[in-house]
Formats: sequence, structure tokens, C-alpha cells
Amino acid sequence: MPRDETAPRPVASLPVHRDGEAVPEGLAGAVAALGNFDGIHKGHRALIAAVREMAAELGRPSAVLTFEPHPRVFFSPEATMFRLTGEPEKLAVLQRLGLDGAFVRRFDSGLAGTGAAAFVADTLKGELGLSGVVIGHDFHFGRGREGTPAMLEALCAENGLACRIVPAVAAGGGEAPVSSSAIRAALEAGDVATANHLLGYRWFVEGEVRHGDKRGRTLGFPTANVALEACALAHGIYAVRVRLRDGGVRDGVASYGRRPTFDDGAPLLETYLFDFSGDLYGQRIAIEFVGFIRGEARFDSAEALVTRMHEDAAEARRMLAEDRTPSMLG
Repeated sequence: MPRDETAPRPVASLPVHRDGEAVPEGLAGAVAALGNFDGIHKGHRALIAAVREMAAELGRPSAVLTFEPHPRVFFSPEATMFRLTGEPEKLAVLQRLGLDGAFVRRFDSGLAGTGAAAFVADTLKGELGLSGVVIGHDFHFGRGREGTPAMLEALCAENGLACRIVPAVAAGGGEAPVSSSAIRAALEAGDVATANHLLGYRWFVEGEVRHGDKRGRTLGFPTANVALEACALAHGIYAVRVRLRDGGVRDGVASYGRRPTFDDGAPLLETYLFDFSGDLYGQRIAIEFVGFIRGEARFDSAEALVTRMHEDAAEARRMLAEDRTPSMLG
């Protein structure tokens, strides 16, 4: 049975090349998949499989070329964008997909104003020294998004680069093509099951555990609190798995929201880890979302809230016991 080229596998570290750096020997003449890769969903995984295949055919390293900040953030800085994966999370997933490295280009006014022809000749061939590129069927590039997939094929031919265009990937059963927008919409509705189905793994966030008001401790549910930036996840209660700094994994139940029973404050992710008593303050942890239990609600008393929290914890344990969704964290 052939090996699944998109299956996650651990690697020591993903070499990352950034603006102004010399291309490392290990990425010389690489074949790169181009895109933003927000979420690295099933469609992105098809691009990565294709780039690894082409790289093997050409005897070249395989990589992705991605952009920071996300172009949408650059063009609309006043608008809040719900990113599925920030740069650290994105690189964490990419390093498990068998690539030889990643090129991360700064998306600024200079890059935004670069024409399609110059982008291929000067950036892809000249600066990065690529030998080939892989793109999705809807990839656009260059000033004003003038570059189309057909134009990229022609420009690559002119510059001696191989080019492959990957068709849309559907989640199965005649569903619409997988997209980052569809995954964001699912998470905004609390539909973790659909989001994870489209991603092909459990969606996760990372952050440093901060001190809170210790209210959970007094209620019998001490929590690890993480503030999430520009997160549009539906406020509510979730079954989660948490990866700690030491590599250990703990099951738990998490609340994301404003705590309407108490203070209606800024949104915060508060996670109660089952059967755990250690000190996590200051540690960076990753929280994987397994299932949605209920929406955020206001309770008439702390006692009523605690009763429901016990019910939520029991439901989370049930969901976690039945979960078979892959993880990208280990």
C-alpha cells in the first residue's frame, strides 16, 4: 500500500527562509507550492502532496512559499481577520508534512506593487532560485491580482520553471470545494465537527497561560487561561485536548467567551484539564478543539453554573472518548 504523502510525520525542525537571507543549500532549486495556507486544510494538503511529487520527479527540495502578514490584513488593516493559523501554528503544521522547508515573504507595498511577470522572473526565479511551482486552481498573484493560473503557466515556461496547477478539492459526497472561508464560517457557528472535517485534523490554537482572577479555582474548576487574538470562534463550551510544553497531552473542557455570569469581560479561553494539578503559568500550550457542547449562557448563581460545569465535563469526556480525528501536534 503506498505511503500517504500528506500524512503528518514528526521532523526535527522546518528550515524557514525569510526576506534578505541567502537561500540555504538545502532549499537551492526548490519546487514550491504558492499560497497563504491559512489553516493548511485538505485543499492545501493536495498542493503539498503535488509539490512533493514534483520535487521528487525533478530531484529537488520541496517547499512552500507563503506570505506574512496575510494579504487581506495588509490591504484592509482596519478590518479584523480571523486567521485559522497564525505564522507559528502554520509552520508547526507544515513541519509535519514532510517538506524540506518554507519561504516566508513579507507582504508589503513593494510586493503588492510587483507585476505578475516581475514576480515570476525576479522573485520566484531570481531571488528564490526555484525550479518549479505548484498552485491551486484559483491562485492569483501580482499587482492587482492580475496574474491568473494560465498566466503563471506561460510565465513559468518563459523562465524555465516547471508549473503544475492542482484542481479544487472537495470534502467528499459532492460537497463544495474546501476553503479557509468555509472553515472560518463553521468555527464562527461553533461547528467544530465540520471545521475539523474540512481541515482533516483537529483545529488548534496556541498561547501562553496567563494569570486570571482565580475564580475557577474557587468553583472547583481551576483553568489555564489563554487570550486569543482576533478570534471569531463562537462563544461556548468545547471538548478539547491540550498539548503541554513537556509534550504531554491532557483531555479537558474549555469555555471561550466573556463569562456573562460574572463580568462580561474581554473574550478569554479558559481550559479545565482533567486529572491535572500542575502549574502552567507562563507556559505556551496548544489547545485542540474536538467538539462543541453548548453556547455561552448566563446563570442565576454560581451554584447553578457549577452544576452545569459538571455536566459539561461529563459530556466532554464522552466526546473525547469517541473522537477519532487526527492531530497535527503529535
